[in-house]
Amino acid sequence: MIDENIFEKICQRIDTYRDDIIELQKILTAIPAVGPINGGDGEMLKSQMLKKCLIEMGFSSFRHYDAPDERVSSGLRPNFLTVIEGKNKTRNIWIITHLDIVPPGELNLWSADPFTAYVKDNHIYGRGTEDNQQDMVASIFAAKAFMDEGIIPASSIGLFFVADEETSGGKGLYHVLDLPEKIFSQDDLIVVPDSGNPEGSLIEIAEKSILWLGFKTTGKQCHGSKPQLGINAFSAASYLVTKLRKLHKIFDAVDPLFDPPVSTFEPTKKEANVGNINTIPGEDVFYMDCRVLPQYDLQEVLGEIRKIFQKVEKKFSVKIEESQQQYVQSAHPTSVDSPVVYALREAIEKIYHLKAYAGGVGAGTVASYLRRKGYPVAVWSKTNMHAHQPDENCPIDNMLGNAKVFAHLFLQA
Repeated sequence: MIDENIFEKICQRIDTYRDDIIELQKILTAIPAVGPINGGDGEMLKSQMLKKCLIEMGFSSFRHYDAPDERVSSGLRPNFLTVIEGKNKTRNIWIITHLDIVPPGELNLWSADPFTAYVKDNHIYGRGTEDNQQDMVASIFAAKAFMDEGIIPASSIGLFFVADEETSGGKGLYHVLDLPEKIFSQDDLIVVPDSGNPEGSLIEIAEKSILWLGFKTTGKQCHGSKPQLGINAFSAASYLVTKLRKLHKIFDAVDPLFDPPVSTFEPTKKEANVGNINTIPGEDVFYMDCRVLPQYDLQEVLGEIRKIFQKVEKKFSVKIEESQQQYVQSAHPTSVDSPVVYALREAIEKIYHLKAYAGGVGAGTVASYLRRKGYPVAVWSKTNMHAHQPDENCPIDNMLGNAKVFAHLFLQA
């Protein structure tokens, strides 16, 4: 049981941070932390600014686990943590958030500069304000409330900020978990606030496997008026897109733990081919995002995909090359009876007055890496689900409310 008087003091303190929360969001949004795969220079500048702000707030204990990456100008992808020691020094309660963001996409779809955060109707707008700054900022001010009130938390508070979540994770938590130092323990409560629902009622305990594929189709370029002299790579690739729809019937299991409850196989990004209308393309590239239910082995999925494109190769006399952009085989779900799920349910009910339930998602988070290493972890956030959209935003009340949920966790022994 937590001390309700202490918790009330913490909540009152969090409510005083409204303006500071908005300001930190504005500071972080102004630094585009886009990974190199998405055409950016990484997270280092944002990481440095965040650490500067944390020091100014009173945080003093930091450890760094930066990953080498020659694709960015700093040569490093930042991963760092800060800890506030609690009464129980054998267990940490971790909030893990990611520093990187996705690119803004089509700028004409935004109402304003995506990297200049602004407040409208009690929401803060800008790229990254929800994903993942909403809960990054909330966790920081939840921890700061303990320092400002002079209250020692029941368990040690660990805030971990990682790179490279939006793409492979190889320079982020994957890198950290492969280091000799064991940062986490089986007794820790680990929360990744990077998925949820608008009510705040979903505690994510399972994720689908993720398979991102690129398909490069090579034919023969020629003049548009003489198609018999070439092989239209675009036509072959388009045909392949339609044939890949068969995957839905091959992998047709239904699991109500997830929403949607089925595996999904969606063509997404398309690269430009020829630059003019009257040339038949000899090369075409597109990508596919597959979110596969955990009972299926991704190698089996790849095998079926290869059978499909090999038939297309023969039909159109083209060559098709497959490239894996991301490959994450899902781990065993976190138990619905694990302490972290129980602790979250208690905190969510206290702050948001609702009964939370355990479920699965198709989106990938860094929780999958922790589960693969055997750590029980839960993913939770009250979120409006505007991530990756134009005019991305989050309610300011979500940051204050989620901060109180985290503070409740920090007080649980």
